[in-house]
Amino acid sequence: MCGIVGYIGKKEATPFLINGLSKLEYRGYDSAGVAVLKDGHLKVSKCKGRLANLEEKIKNDPVAGTLGVGHTRWATHGEPSEENAHPHYSDDLSVVAVHNGIIENYQELKEKLLKKGYKFYSGTDTEVAVKLIHYYYNKYFGNPIDAI
Repeated sequence: MCGIVGYIGKKEATPFLINGLSKLEYRGYDSAGVAVLKDGHLKVSKCKGRLANLEEKIKNDPVAGTLGVGHTRWATHGEPSEENAHPHYSDDLSVVAVHNGIIENYQELKEKLLKKGYKFYSGTDTEVAVKLIHYYYNKYFGNPIDAI
């Protein structure tokens, strides 16, 4: 079962995210990841397998900032892999999301977005949701709440 944690504060987000995800490990998962914002720049780090793998990756390539989200994933769409791990993001990193559940019509939505020039790096329904929000944000609304 997937798990989601978030942090907004004055301290570094990554330790809080990792700690929160560690408390959800008992639920089972196949990959983990975090997305952290610092000075308007988003950094995503994710990996296949255990949370310890993500911790090691972050040790070698730190993810700094005071706002972030973390996720442990249990595959519903796409095989367990780094590409399919959450968080997912738009190509310009302006939209990032984690998601638990299943988007039943994701393939239909993906086909429409492919026709509009979107490219996909994963086999997940969550990436489709991210790119759909990106499309509506840029094409119609200009603010995230209306785009969602």
